[in-house]
Amino acid sequence: MKSPVTVVGLGPMGATMAKTFLDDGRPVTVWNRTAAKAAPLVRDGATLAPTIAAAIAASELVVVSQTDYQAMYDSFGGADLEGRVIVNLSSGSPDELRRAGEWASKHGGELVTGGVMAPPPGIGQPGAYIFYSGPEAVIDRHREVLGVLGDVTYLGADLGLSMLYYQAELYLFWSTLTAYMHAVALLGSAGVSAQQFLPFAATTLRELTEDGPMGFLKQMAEEIDADVYPGDDNNLRMQAVGADHIVDAAREAGIDTAGPLALRDLFWRAVDAGHGADGLASVIKAIRAPAP
Repeated sequence: MKSPVTVVGLGPMGATMAKTFLDDGRPVTVWNRTAAKAAPLVRDGATLAPTIAAAIAASELVVVSQTDYQAMYDSFGGADLEGRVIVNLSSGSPDELRRAGEWASKHGGELVTGGVMAPPPGIGQPGAYIFYSGPEAVIDRHREVLGVLGDVTYLGADLGLSMLYYQAELYLFWSTLTAYMHAVALLGSAGVSAQQFLPFAATTLRELTEDGPMGFLKQMAEEIDADVYPGDDNNLRMQAVGADHIVDAAREAGIDTAGPLALRDLFWRAVDAGHGADGLASVIKAIRAPAP
């Protein structure tokens, strides 16, 4: 028989995880603050624990998918976690995750933290992966069952690291798509449709990740790690002036200017710090030394 697993929290993500474990042929115990949400899973073969204590007792591995870490504290209370591995895949701040590790230890358990890099429908599907932090030996011991949800991407013992990676990825994802929406709104003021602009946006995004001379991400990573920012023929001051023009265009188009203003101010703060003759990657200096 495959090793059992308990899932705490049956929102869209948790319910999908529980169903994925069931489909893998594992005994699954579930618990949710609103017990009625467990009904579809019970019909599929899951066991609904009457209490959180019973849910924890049912499996060595307890996967938590709740709104935040406070929800775990509220649900678990002073439950005995002796011999249990709590894999919390909820969102929080990195320091909050580190404090949660201390909380788990005080209650006899071991905490593994994670950041899920897939929407609920992608759980268990090709391409899904989850960032994990915590004791490597513990994660290795449960790698097979965790791998049912997605590729296990181990980052290190620091419990906050999984959330740092998760939030870095989310920020990149959200800000990129938001910038795309802003570009669409800007062009839309002149009657250009999103579909008309799409091939140009796709080309720009593709060029960001290319390996050749247009591979901006690779080039920028090398410059940041080397702390060398060649300005060449397109220095930061020139690009800051261009950012001024984007703000002007947004105002003329009658669309929101908050994003362009934040970008412009960041560029000029880096210029004012002495990086005007450097390349775009020198903006990292201003990001790492935020304004008062």
